[in-house]
Amino acid sequence: MTDIAIAQAAAIQPIRLVAERLAIAEDDLETYGKYKAKLPLHLIDAAKMASSHLILVTALTPTPAGEGKTTVSVGLNDGLNRLGKKAIAVLREPSVGPVFGIKGGATGGGHSQVIPMVDINLHFTGDFSAVEKANNLLAALIDNAIQQPHHALRIDPRTVTWKRAIDLNDRSLREIIVGLGGKANGVMRTDGFNITAASEVMAILCLATSLADLKTKLGNIFVGFTYDNEPVYARDLKAEAAMTILLRDALKPNLVQTLEGNPALIHGGPFANIAQGTNTILATRMGLSLGDYVVTEAGFGADLGAEKFLNLKCGYGGLRPAALVLVATIRALRHHGGATAAELNTPDLGRVTQGFANLEKHIENARKFGLNPVVAINHFVSDTDDEIALVQELCANIGVPAVLSKAWADGGAGATQLAEAVLESIAGGTNDFRPLYDWNQPVKAKIDTIAREIYGAAGVDYTPRAEADLRRINRLGLAGLPICMAKTQKSFSDNEKLIGRPTGFRVTVREFELATGAGFLIPLLGTMMRMPGLPAVPASEGMDIDDDGGITGLS
Repeated sequence: MTDIAIAQAAAIQPIRLVAERLAIAEDDLETYGKYKAKLPLHLIDAAKMASSHLILVTALTPTPAGEGKTTVSVGLNDGLNRLGKKAIAVLREPSVGPVFGIKGGATGGGHSQVIPMVDINLHFTGDFSAVEKANNLLAALIDNAIQQPHHALRIDPRTVTWKRAIDLNDRSLREIIVGLGGKANGVMRTDGFNITAASEVMAILCLATSLADLKTKLGNIFVGFTYDNEPVYARDLKAEAAMTILLRDALKPNLVQTLEGNPALIHGGPFANIAQGTNTILATRMGLSLGDYVVTEAGFGADLGAEKFLNLKCGYGGLRPAALVLVATIRALRHHGGATAAELNTPDLGRVTQGFANLEKHIENARKFGLNPVVAINHFVSDTDDEIALVQELCANIGVPAVLSKAWADGGAGATQLAEAVLESIAGGTNDFRPLYDWNQPVKAKIDTIAREIYGAAGVDYTPRAEADLRRINRLGLAGLPICMAKTQKSFSDNEKLIGRPTGFRVTVREFELATGAGFLIPLLGTMMRMPGLPAVPASEGMDIDDDGGITGLS
């Protein structure tokens, strides 16, 4: 066993003991084995929420491996608890696709993890499976309606936009044909799969505020048009009740723990380059009800996850962050300064200086939301003291504290300085959150605001298909919905090769997708897809399981 595996085995305690720290009665725990449980929604307390503090952890534009937002989030949570604060981490569930692909799991790393790590990274409490089943039930109902020649809806199969879902990276499923084999097997048409984390059902689960709200949102899913060009929604197929039944238990947040025995809620897992990239509203509200400080994170760079958290989730959830943490790594700064993949671990003050422009843009963006960030430098062994000091100096020059986090190596003890800086940021009273745009603005105005203010673009172009989609959006009365941009996570622009802080570029909206159930519009920029592929050497090739069920190579 590795040192970390030994630490996990020694640290983990029955989940009822974690619940006791939060004053949760054992009768309120729906346990899934010894170490994980679901919590009932009646524990959410609006009055208690109002006095608690929400801390959002985001990052600069990441390298492909990520910069450790979850590691920093867990470490910050442990650090706050070490300082005597009642803090809870509220995080997303990992998708199995990236676990077996290139990115790995999403439970943190080193001595800053949530456990049981293997359970969380695999099937956990079955939430992803429930999302898949609900998604695919709607797909089956659509095809069943098309199959019936005298069905009242008369759905035009050429207009169906709803796709099936599976929680794997499988590029071969992006475009498929269903209904092969003759009349008995349905009507032949083109279809496809989304990875579960990119499905609208996942987005809906994360934005629902109650069981009734979940049912309403599922009923509002747009699926296509009739032969008379009238819109068809899931409620027209009477699908929403059955879908809600499948998601009944998935709606409840999951309670686990950190390596230091501190509570963590892990619930929902939408991708941030396509969907909103944050955990559920219900889990965040639960955390604010049970603790005094909630540490949560938003996926990929702040131009994606944080922008959507602040403009979308806060709007639907009535949330107001009290502080924002921007995770940076020296290797990512080298990357944005021009280092190749082979040079990411090679010290270079010049490249760090040049790459700082990317971090500086994210700092400026945070301030546009009324939030003065704390920069957390997530420490790697290849960092040099000179590079760390340089970043701290550059941050100080623009009035931002930059604190070294050694949570990976030292757990909460390595993040107490970061915790102190965050507490100072909250106590300072300088954070006054405000959204970036008004949802009632025209669709193009909202997109233009995000592109210019957050990405630094010179403007936005629209393809003929996107213009046609906009006319449809206006005809359906959907122009008042907020925007959820689908864009590469590798650049501020829609071109992943433009690293650092590009200027003078324009972004192109290729087309729009309608997430009428979740309640947002999705402009697709560049070549974004909802189904990732596997790398040349998938992570699965390095995994093994022994005769006793011990798993290696999964992280």
